[in-house]
Amino acid sequence: MVARARRAVGRTVSTLEGTAGEPPLVLVGCSGGADSLALAAATLHLQRRGTLRVGAVVVDHQLQEGSADVARETAATLRAMGADPVLVERVSVSRERHGPEMAARLARYGAFARAVQDTGAAAVLLGHTRDDQAETVLLGLTRGSGTRSLAGMSEHHVLDGVTYLRPFLWLTRAETETVCAAEGLDPWWDPTNRDTSLTRSRIRHEVLPYLDAQLGPGVAKALARTASVLGADADYLDEQAELALHAALVTPGEPGPTRSAAAAASSSVVLDSAAVQGTPPALRRRVLARACVLAGGETSSFERLTALEDFALGHGAAGPVQMAGKVAAWRHRPDAAHARGCLELRGGSRTVTHETTPTQNNPGSAQ
Repeated sequence: MVARARRAVGRTVSTLEGTAGEPPLVLVGCSGGADSLALAAATLHLQRRGTLRVGAVVVDHQLQEGSADVARETAATLRAMGADPVLVERVSVSRERHGPEMAARLARYGAFARAVQDTGAAAVLLGHTRDDQAETVLLGLTRGSGTRSLAGMSEHHVLDGVTYLRPFLWLTRAETETVCAAEGLDPWWDPTNRDTSLTRSRIRHEVLPYLDAQLGPGVAKALARTASVLGADADYLDEQAELALHAALVTPGEPGPTRSAAAAASSSVVLDSAAVQGTPPALRRRVLARACVLAGGETSSFERLTALEDFALGHGAAGPVQMAGKVAAWRHRPDAAHARGCLELRGGSRTVTHETTPTQNNPGSAQ
């Protein structure tokens, strides 16, 4: 099992490049739990072979009594294992706009981004396992999500300029515990992982065991396999939606609707109505979601995107349609001055350029 974990890391980091003749530096996001400690051990094996430099980031969320002690002890263990640098990041978790799990995740990823900026690391490695992947897919199902959400977590993910790698998506949680035992590591057991008031913990300890009991073992593996299949589909659809958005954009200087002074002072994205209406249904909502983000808004809910799609197809009232992030959609009919109808998405005061590039995990993904 140790060899399998090492191979998984080696395969995942194989495309990273170093600088100034040195191997690339990676940071292992480590909580001290079995998954991330096993990941650190496997990654440090590559350092001993001279193919990587390995540091670590330990995030103290300050949500539990004694969390500072856990972070300090984890950092000491990592240094003893050979990781350098080892950064301990203390974060404040704000729950004003998000639930506890999402708020903690946002704080954690902010800490990772700061660590990468401080160290120049090529990537952050995360210890998510096949079990975590299955839980993520089930969470997406309960929320009525589309292809992108049901694709779960990707092995390679870029967020805010930081590359995240998940080498263990095909290892189970039990297998990472086996790796820790073989390496003589004593992992920390997070008590919140047993707190079934949290949705993910309830899925882990109640829902998945129930499904295994009722449907037979292997549910988690099947869900992870589903995520793998849908991930490739979602990537392709996202790429095609980006191209469709480019094709539909009305750039400054082209024939389009007369813009009011208020619209001119705001972030505005103008789409050709005929192009939007001619976009295949599998892509249309993705295009509209990206346009909303481009106008300075946020990724909207299924219900709001459905309303915007109906509006773009010419149904319903004259508008405007309100979208998340203070974006309003206006419909402009052809007239004597403008030969084609347009859909205008008007946002706040942020300056927007009409240049986007196809990216995996685009924040505007609707599905």
